Amino acid sequence: MKSMTGYGRCQIERDGREMAVEVKTVNHRFLDISCRLPRHLLFLEDAMRKGVSARLARGHVDVFVSYTNHREDAREVHVDTALALAYRSAYQALGEALGKSNEISLVEYARMPDVMRVEERAEDQDAVRELFLEALDGALCALCDMREMEGANMRLDILEKIGAIEAIREVIAQRAPSVVEEYREKLHQRIAALTEGEIDEARLVTEVAIFADRAAIDEELVRLVSHTGQIRATVDMKEPVGRKLDFLVQELNREVNTIGSKASDAAIAQKVVEAKGEIEKLREQVQNIE
Repeated sequence: MKSMTGYGRCQIERDGREMAVEVKTVNHRFLDISCRLPRHLLFLEDAMRKGVSARLARGHVDVFVSYTNHREDAREVHVDTALALAYRSAYQALGEALGKSNEISLVEYARMPDVMRVEERAEDQDAVRELFLEALDGALCALCDMREMEGANMRLDILEKIGAIEAIREVIAQRAPSVVEEYREKLHQRIAALTEGEIDEARLVTEVAIFADRAAIDEELVRLVSHTGQIRATVDMKEPVGRKLDFLVQELNREVNTIGSKASDAAIAQKVVEAKGEIEKLREQVQNIE
């Protein structure tokens, strides 16, 4: 089980090329990938998306890429000779107009705007792609290690909360049979007080049966056992389990709400409140699971 939150970074230098990839992930319902690539490396975007999709199933993913080419053939200098000659002609014309003469040095020509410019050579895309994929894989490995470590801690926390819910369920299950019996006794006492001891036993049995049917929570208690058992099994699965856990937590909440609405008993109502508190903690935790 993995968390959806994590960070990984990898930097590789080879043959005068330096590539650094950082990957950061946070919660998201689906896999949402955002990448910041240098403009001249936009050809790597498709490979990046495929690489991330192969390793991650859910989460908002930010990929940051920085690249530097230190090779001697990384840049080339272009000289605009025609522009330099135009500058010389302009200076000569200016000198004649002002009656002055001044020989311009080669360095001064080189400093004139746009006479010399440095441009990046076209990258060897195959070499850059290979370096990028290696750095991306390293960053994703570091990210996944962090997500797995956090996922392991989350698994223990989830199991602890499930244990608390199971304990509450046992208390409710033990209390439930007494609710009907106590209702029968109270109803018997009220009827006896109102009728001076003359009790219609058949009517009493009918009223108690109606109450017992309305307050019956056996099915909900059985389903609670099923849901908690499924959660225990799910947290040990190898594939992404976040969506399944989210569904199971919703089902837990539904059963507990039903118990609270059906069981007319203060003790059970208190336990329902406790169970809902644990379920809410579970819900918050599950939102961060891949």
